[in-house]
Amino acid sequence: MKVLSHGVLPLLLLLTLFNKANAQCNSWVGNPRETEAKEAHVLYRQMVKGKTAADLAKLDDVSFGIIYDNWLKAFEIAPMADGQRANHYVDGVEIMKAKKEKSTDDAAKLAADKFILSLYDQMAVCYPKEIGYALSRKAFDMFYMSSYGYSAETVAAFKNAIEKAGNSAEYIILEPIGLVVNYMFKNKLMSPEDARFLVEKSQEIADFNISNNEKYGQYYEAAYARMEVPLAEVEGQIFDCEYFKAKLVPLYQENPEDLVTIRYTFNKLKTQGCADTDPIMVELKSKYEAKAANMNAAMQEDFLAKNPGMAARKLYEDGNFSQAIAKYKEAITSETDDSKKADYYLGIASIQFRQLKSYGPARENARKAASLKSNWGKPYLLIGDMYASTSRNCGSDGYSRGLAVLAAIEKYAQARNIDSEVSAEASKKISLYGASIPPKDEAHMRGIAEGARVSTGCWIGETVTLRYN
Repeated sequence: MKVLSHGVLPLLLLLTLFNKANAQCNSWVGNPRETEAKEAHVLYRQMVKGKTAADLAKLDDVSFGIIYDNWLKAFEIAPMADGQRANHYVDGVEIMKAKKEKSTDDAAKLAADKFILSLYDQMAVCYPKEIGYALSRKAFDMFYMSSYGYSAETVAAFKNAIEKAGNSAEYIILEPIGLVVNYMFKNKLMSPEDARFLVEKSQEIADFNISNNEKYGQYYEAAYARMEVPLAEVEGQIFDCEYFKAKLVPLYQENPEDLVTIRYTFNKLKTQGCADTDPIMVELKSKYEAKAANMNAAMQEDFLAKNPGMAARKLYEDGNFSQAIAKYKEAITSETDDSKKADYYLGIASIQFRQLKSYGPARENARKAASLKSNWGKPYLLIGDMYASTSRNCGSDGYSRGLAVLAAIEKYAQARNIDSEVSAEASKKISLYGASIPPKDEAHMRGIAEGARVSTGCWIGETVTLRYN
């Protein structure tokens, strides 16, 4: 048979071959043309053995013509060869793929695709033991044929392979099924029922072979993992709570103490409509809350250990004032930033003044705070509050108590003058205590003129400028 230039396969010849491919399952055993079939078989086989369709397509037209002519003769006489092996079908697929690659005619390419698919169909009939191979390869090839691809025909081929081949279906169909379901469902070309069928049956095939197929189990596992990638985009719309329970609970049970796994499983099942009263949901929620609480406590403990200033603040909020002071002192010892040290000293001063009524040490620490951070008004506000709150204890007369108030007002004024952030608060306090400065008549009785510098006495021990009402 003469091969046409550039390997173009005439459409009429392909259609003829397509019809012949649906012949009965015949072998050459007992056939009058047995010798002729065997000779053709041996001649083409020695030239194609170990070669892929891509390898065959690279052959020159003469060499390829010898292969094609002899394969065709052997196939026409005995599609089943000797009846013991499916070489004529398997080789025919590769030869026809190469023939298609050599062709430049679109109609011929389409006819070649149809013929390739018919070879798989006849192989499945004539070699029932090879049905998994034949129907899986047919569906797989259809998916990658431009004439089929994402189509209803391809979906039907995958469904047929799953239904008829069952667990013998090859792992190569798993990833394409995931891609097909993703595309067809998102584009409203596949019902949820059909999508569930394809996915669930694929899962059954994968699970069976992962557990029982010693030779190819790992390939099924890897292919199933790739299948899940495109499925992840749509499975939430296709499946319900029970599906995701079957999928996720075993994974959770493999690692039941992992907080990330617990949280993901619970959230996913919740999203898919699993009821809060479902026993597994109750278990997951209870375990998550307990573990999260323990983890948060551990993280908090670690954080406070590394941040004694924050630990001191927490101790203060919990009412542990002496422990809070000790922790602030610890923070000061380990701190190199003067600004942060100032905050810690002020924290100590505030506790000593407001909670422990230890005024002298409180003032000393407030002064240390002020010395470490320039133009900071808060330490002076605090000292002013100390003076104002203890003024009633600084004498039995209005003059003595008024001097303590004057000391407080001077601290408020100092805070306002150096720190605009506390200006409003300082002014408010000055106004509040303005009526409590020394009475004019008591100052006159002592013969002290306004503007004089006088000592407050009391624990305060400040010298103030006398003003009176």
